[in-house]
Amino acid sequence: MMDRIDRGYEIAKEMYAGIGVDTDMAMERLDDIPVSMHCWQIDDLSGFENPHKGLTGGIQATGGDTSRAKNKEEFFRNLEKALALVPGRKKVALHAIYRDDLGSFVDRDAIEPAHFASWAEWAKEHGVGLDFNPTYFSHEKADTDFTLSSYDRHIREFWIEHGKRCRRISAYLGKRLKEVCINNHWIPDGYKDLTVDRQEHRELLLESMNQIMAEKYDPGHMTDSWESKLFGLGLESYTVGSHEFYTNYAMSHENCMVCMDMGHFHPTEQIADKMTSYLAFGKEVMLHVSRPVRWDSDHVVILSDEVRDVMTEICRQNAFDRVHIGTDYFDASINRVAAQALGARSIKQALLYGLLEPAERLKKYELEGDYTRRLAYIERQKAMPFGLVWDKYCQKNNVPAGDWVESALYG
Repeated sequence: MMDRIDRGYEIAKEMYAGIGVDTDMAMERLDDIPVSMHCWQIDDLSGFENPHKGLTGGIQATGGDTSRAKNKEEFFRNLEKALALVPGRKKVALHAIYRDDLGSFVDRDAIEPAHFASWAEWAKEHGVGLDFNPTYFSHEKADTDFTLSSYDRHIREFWIEHGKRCRRISAYLGKRLKEVCINNHWIPDGYKDLTVDRQEHRELLLESMNQIMAEKYDPGHMTDSWESKLFGLGLESYTVGSHEFYTNYAMSHENCMVCMDMGHFHPTEQIADKMTSYLAFGKEVMLHVSRPVRWDSDHVVILSDEVRDVMTEICRQNAFDRVHIGTDYFDASINRVAAQALGARSIKQALLYGLLEPAERLKKYELEGDYTRRLAYIERQKAMPFGLVWDKYCQKNNVPAGDWVESALYG
């Protein structure tokens, strides 16, 4: 006798076939789409460098849940628990502060690939790829709120060297794991209050970026992305690394892309609408999926309309080789393992939802000018038994389905 998941799936399979969708093929395609899970949800971005130093740079982890990893051993144990709860291909995104100091402290302008060799071995063991992030914040040389665009030449030189070394580390990780490592840069630079000279900081940032990006690496090993921001806490009036600034940079440089974080825009802006603006020019995009509530508050990603729309747009354009998907949030109000898994599972669910859409039929209606059928089928999709297919996908990947929180955390 078939179990509940198998029975439900047979019903869903028949219903989706009725609108021209092959559910088996959709699950096979989902198997090939990696989601990069950020490591910093596990310990609220404390890292291994100085875990007792607070966050600076316009970011913060809020909440009082006590499940934050307290040491390196607990960190890896909890990260592995979270990975085991997410079906399909995965990567793990690192920050530079999660390095192995090899017995003695090194500052960020002195880190080497050797400080991440243990991560490469860990990734091989667990069958995941790695992405990377320079850490341009939570450091005494970032306390003025300026790093790569600082007026102080010595501060700029420190962070330029950090950026160069992080690119070298990313290339090393990509080569070791035989999978492209995306090296994502985000800087906190900006002013809290009214700003008079918006130009000079951006000229300094451009000069710093050019120095960081001067060395060429094999694009099969690493590529760079630059993450824009609308504002940060205490930096509400002016952000040097704006969306327009990094867009212009990416459009004029090779092996470089924009990173769009879903929390880094005005609440009325739609990230799904921005995607094809880059794809039309042959550019790749790094996507950080977060959930802003009134501002860039980094709540745990859920299967919201915004997340579903973005993933559906990627599916409609078959842009899986051009849009790179990663999570980015740190919510300290709930269990960290659950938070880590929930966000990645929500993205995978949204991708499956998009893959189950009869996209070719919808495009045909649009081409024919039949906007009535187009809208009706988009709405019909919302009532289809997508959850039954998701449960089957989890079962195929030996991952808990509907009751995963109970079985994984409270069982």
